[in-house]
Formats: sequence, C-alpha cells, structure tokens
Amino acid sequence: MTLSMANQWLLKPWMKPLLWGVCAVPALVLLVAAASDGLGANPAQKLVQETGEWALRWLWLTLLVTPLREMASLPGLLRYRRTLGVTAFVYAVLHFLSYAWLDKGWVVEDIVADVFKRNFILVGMLTLVVMLPLALTSFNAAIRALGGRKWQMLHKLVYAVSLLGLLHFYLKKAAKNDVNEVMVYAVILALLLGWRAVRRGGV
Repeated sequence: MTLSMANQWLLKPWMKPLLWGVCAVPALVLLVAAASDGLGANPAQKLVQETGEWALRWLWLTLLVTPLREMASLPGLLRYRRTLGVTAFVYAVLHFLSYAWLDKGWVVEDIVADVFKRNFILVGMLTLVVMLPLALTSFNAAIRALGGRKWQMLHKLVYAVSLLGLLHFYLKKAAKNDVNEVMVYAVILALLLGWRAVRRGGV
C-alpha cells in the first residue's frame, strides 16, 4: 500500500468509529473478566491496575501520533489524536472510579484522607485534575471558542499529564519495589518527548 493510499484510508469516514470500537475493547475485556470471575485472587486491585495502565498506554499513543505522522508522511493520522486523548481520559476516569468504588466504597472522607496519606494517590488525583480541561476542550466547538493558538497552548498540558501519570505509576510500583515495568514506560516517554525537543517544541 502506498502512502497516498494509506492516507486515503485514514480519511475514510468509518475509520474513526472503528478506532472508538478498538479503544473500547480493553474495557469490555475487563468487564467480561469481572463478570466471569476472571480477574484473579484480587479482582479489585486487578481492575484498578489495568485501567490505570491502559490510561497510560492510550496517552503514550496520543503522543506518538505527531512523530509517526511526520516520520511516516501520514498527515491523516492527525484526525485520530483527539480520539486517543479522550480515550486516555476515559480510562483514567475508570481508574479513579475503580479505586473510589472498589477500594474505598465511595466513602469521601476515606478518599480525602488517602490523598494526604499516600503520595501516589495525591499525584494520581492531580493528574486527573490536569487532564480534565483537556478532555472538556477536545471538541471543535471548544477550539472555535478558545481560538486555535490558545487551544494549542492549553493542550500542551498533555506533557505535564504524561509526566505526572508516569510519576504516579512509579510511586505506586516503588512502594512494592517493582519498577521494571515503569522503566519501560519511562523510556518510551523519553523517546516521545525527546523527539519533540529535537523538533523544538512540536505539538
């Protein structure tokens, strides 16, 4: 398939709904596993862990769009960046809801106490808060209301989100002296951000 043909496929109207379907697959797999007692000995912990890691994966894929678009000469990829970013936010919300429901039973006082007691919870909450304005402005109406330049400046917060998300993951794993997986995520993020640094702040 030539690059021209690949770009034509990327612009097909059904490609974006297809991507939304793909993005939903991990959540559906977890839902089926939960319904069939397939999450192991500690299903609550497994659900919290998996939704959190999927949030990071979708966020890393969001950051991958721009370098892949340029290096592979596939401008059509750009139309999928917001879809991936919103997906990362949705999984981050599922991560929080799994924690708040399965770990804390929706007891607000316990959640607040946990924020001040455990650093990784505090960083995780901060990450979600910083993601919120990005998710709320990931629509064409928001771009028109803010103006392209302001919208782009706001969405540079994705870099802060990625660093905070990695820190949250590290602090959680470091408490169990298990950071090997974190290092993989860190190397990938370093490559993604390093490429941008070389390109002098590309978005």
